[in-house]
Amino acid sequence: MRVPSYIGSLEQWLSEFQFSVPVKVRFSETDAFGHLNNTKAFVFFEEARTEFFKHLGLMNKWISREYETMVVVADLHCDYIQQIKFAERLSISVKVNQIGRSSVDLHYVAHNEKKEVCLIGRGTIVQISKETGQSVEWDEDMRMEFEKHE
Repeated sequence: MRVPSYIGSLEQWLSEFQFSVPVKVRFSETDAFGHLNNTKAFVFFEEARTEFFKHLGLMNKWISREYETMVVVADLHCDYIQQIKFAERLSISVKVNQIGRSSVDLHYVAHNEKKEVCLIGRGTIVQISKETGQSVEWDEDMRMEFEKHE
């Protein structure tokens, strides 16, 4: 298996994931060849990321009208390791790789029911002001939540 350059030891990297969500590949997510449309990996990453942020207790803050900040995706990358087909059940895992001043680099991996790696990804999320669109530093509570999962 080809391992992306941002991963050192694949075995160690895989062992560091603590949070995952199950997904089932729907028919509408497949293409004419019967395998997962390449854009849907990013939807799966989003599902895992959103649930992860809920788990950390952060999502409700960002979606609240009263809260001054929100998060946006700054970049997102996926390596397609193995084909995924209709009705497959996957486990999408997410972990914190690096915490910046107002950003967090997240890593993703998708396993099929045979525990085979199908997708590997990474992306940077940035907290911004809802009013100005400028980056906003993590507060201490947020930083601590991320550090628990780094």
